Amino acid sequence: MTIGFFDSGIGGLTVLHQVLKLMPQEDYLFYADTDHVPYGEKTKEEVRAYILQAVEFIARQDITALVIACNTATSIVIEELRSRYTFPVLGIEPAVKPAVEQSEGQQQRVLVLATRLTLQEKKYHDLVHRIDPGERVDSLPLPGLVQYAEQFEFREEKIIPYLQKELAHLNLARYSTVVLGCTHFPYFEDSLRKVFPPGVKFISGSRGTARHLKQLLGTKGEINQGTGNIRYYRSGVEVDDSALLSKYDGLFKRLDVMEAAAADIPDRSSEGEFI
Repeated sequence: MTIGFFDSGIGGLTVLHQVLKLMPQEDYLFYADTDHVPYGEKTKEEVRAYILQAVEFIARQDITALVIACNTATSIVIEELRSRYTFPVLGIEPAVKPAVEQSEGQQQRVLVLATRLTLQEKKYHDLVHRIDPGERVDSLPLPGLVQYAEQFEFREEKIIPYLQKELAHLNLARYSTVVLGCTHFPYFEDSLRKVFPPGVKFISGSRGTARHLKQLLGTKGEINQGTGNIRYYRSGVEVDDSALLSKYDGLFKRLDVMEAAAADIPDRSSEGEFI
């Protein structure tokens, strides 16, 4: 059996990266809808249609579970997918709850970085309203990071000026925690750390999603049933280009390097939430 992953692009690989640490022996299918990335700047109706078409393709591949490794897609269509299919469908959303909990008792605020569409959705506003009665959460879209990631552009001389421009209107010293509310954003944690003051915590929901997936499949007795194989698809076309596959491997290595570099920083991240 195969575990399916879906994202608009390569951001979902940051979630798969965490899952592979916990379940390296499963088989995986990763589907990136590269024909339509980025989702965050499109209409809700457009994105919903793209997702339903992609998931219908994935569902025909005999998957045992599906991870919607995209905050925007989760916010738009997660419940509809669960009503359509019998296999488990897991989503990911901005880890606002653990961020607020970590900053309780402090005067500093929480900043959620995500796509414009995620931040516009009622699902996100309901989440913030429910867990942030003190109104300490601010939100900011960073669509450029999605585009940079899809171009495999991670050089600090490109990324840091972009971040400085987009964050210039904020007093960064006010924030104790930054939520990486788009799965593309963990690729840029190294640059983000150089822009924000020392001691700021960065949180994403990837680890929590990975743990929940393992727990769910474990209770069903569906763990360790594969070979560790990963098949990649770009909008329905299987990837067999060795150069592109090498780039995907490079993304996993980039995440490993950043985790190792941040290992000595206290409270660098949280488990996040799963839904």
